[in-house]
Amino acid sequence: MATLEGAHVRITSDSFKDGKPMPSSHSADGAGSLPPLDITDIPSRTVTIAITAHDPDIPRDRRPDGNFDHWVVWNLPRDTTHVVSATEHGGTVGTTTIGTNDWVAAGPPPGDGPHRYYFTVYALDSELDLPESTTRAELEAAIAGHVIESAELMGTYER
Repeated sequence: MATLEGAHVRITSDSFKDGKPMPSSHSADGAGSLPPLDITDIPSRTVTIAITAHDPDIPRDRRPDGNFDHWVVWNLPRDTTHVVSATEHGGTVGTTTIGTNDWVAAGPPPGDGPHRYYFTVYALDSELDLPESTTRAELEAAIAGHVIESAELMGTYER
């Protein structure tokens, strides 16, 4: 997304590099923790931050759209630069594909090959008034026209 003020919001993790495998500690095979996320170069016009995490590689016989939403969160304070917990961050957590309001650890079907996990950060120009039942698709519709910048971090995992 083009910037309005010269900064380019970034999302990184100390656990894995963009495009590289995530450690099993962030999977259903390990502790299942949210990877620590660092957000930098937040545009000064940012009011709140949203983050989504999804896997677009689900077998079509399991989900026709091929997507699994692992985490949906919005209204993070604009000065959020480090997220280390799926529950302690000051934002509102929405609904995952399995209907929970929490981080769902990576857990692709065994033998399915590597799945990609996209962590997307959005710098928004407003606070959002959305219910906790909000899904990733509903969040993305609600933020249309409010995204100052966005960035992605992609990790892979396979069993």
